[in-house]
Amino acid sequence: MSKLGKRSIQIPKDTQVKLESGKLTLSGPKGKRELSINDKIFSAKIADSQLSLKPIKKSEGVNKIWGTTRSIINNAIIGVSEGHQKILELTGVGFRASLTGKLLSLQLGFSHDVTYEIPEDVKIGVEKQRLITISGIDKEKVGKVASEIKFLKPVEPYKGKGIKEKGQYVLRKEGKKK
Repeated sequence: MSKLGKRSIQIPKDTQVKLESGKLTLSGPKGKRELSINDKIFSAKIADSQLSLKPIKKSEGVNKIWGTTRSIINNAIIGVSEGHQKILELTGVGFRASLTGKLLSLQLGFSHDVTYEIPEDVKIGVEKQRLITISGIDKEKVGKVASEIKFLKPVEPYKGKGIKEKGQYVLRKEGKKK
């Protein structure tokens, strides 16, 4: 039995969930999303604003997929009702970010500006030239965009310069000794 898979998913009041032959259609204030559920492995039921997912046949392989499938559905419901968000911080002298249409322009201490093309499903905002806010309804895409931007200039351990998530701890190293 999967500990996470057994738990039912709470559906918010402003979110509509429809289940039709293996397709789960979610719509809420932030947007609309469709997921496919393998109806040969799982049976889903909606009752009293709660969605429960149960396996048809129980086996060790199905238990592994059960919790993962439940988490994907839960993240999709949270995405269409509230949305997902990540905040990145630029740390370093002269490190700046600016938004120009569908391009994020970053000055990261290189001899040139680094540009990042923003995907369609993700919204990016820049505050005070040092904070980058990434938001969207798909948790996977928001995380992927955040990791791609962080990869442009990873945080170095000596001075802590680079791009990091808000609240991320950076293990600092001691510099050279005489």
